[in-house]
Amino acid sequence: MPNAVITGATQGIGRAIAGKFLSQGFDIAICARNGEDLTALKNEWAAQYPNRSVLAIVADVATKQGAIAFADEVLQHFASIDVLVNNAGTYYPGSLATEPEGQLEQLMNLNLYSAYHITRKLLPVMKQQQQGHIFNICSVASHKAYPGGGAYSITKYALLGFSENLREELKQDMIKVTTVSPGAVYSRSWDGSGVPQERIMQAADIADMVWAAANLSPQACVETILIRPQLGDL
Repeated sequence: MPNAVITGATQGIGRAIAGKFLSQGFDIAICARNGEDLTALKNEWAAQYPNRSVLAIVADVATKQGAIAFADEVLQHFASIDVLVNNAGTYYPGSLATEPEGQLEQLMNLNLYSAYHITRKLLPVMKQQQQGHIFNICSVASHKAYPGGGAYSITKYALLGFSENLREELKQDMIKVTTVSPGAVYSRSWDGSGVPQERIMQAADIADMVWAAANLSPQACVETILIRPQLGDL
């Protein structure tokens, strides 16, 4: 059975992507910091996809130790890694001049370093296979600065650079690398914002695009998926 690894998979984009791969016959490994959320989601999927395996690991991938421990546990259960989705991340608005001290470091740890450490740990298996696909969930903030982006925008630019370097390094290993840069996607964080739900993309939209990119021939690699709401960014 093919295997997919998705970080930050209990809500939003990560949950939609994990559910998509499960529905298409993949076994998956997911992680989150909240063990109750993981257990509830694993039970839900076990009922929905009884023939699939869901490896749910409590991990704080914002720390180097947590990221490596998660990857190590995945390798104990999966002999192959077909898809890796580096989705774990968070958003804090801010201005570089006034945002709280340490905000850059906090965001870098989760938005960039988690992807860096997990990818490095899983790459030897993918290189040995001479196949695989890495998706790094970036943002429109990876491509264009905007007021209030602050440290968050810096980390998403960095994740884009990480992704583009990986793409160049892994071509000859037949490992694909795709940067996914969504605009506003509906999640619980939009509740109470006053923005109509129909104004924002659905997480399933992103999952569908990732699935489509993952199913091209071995000769083709989608390098960048840049996707915005029909009416533009908010």
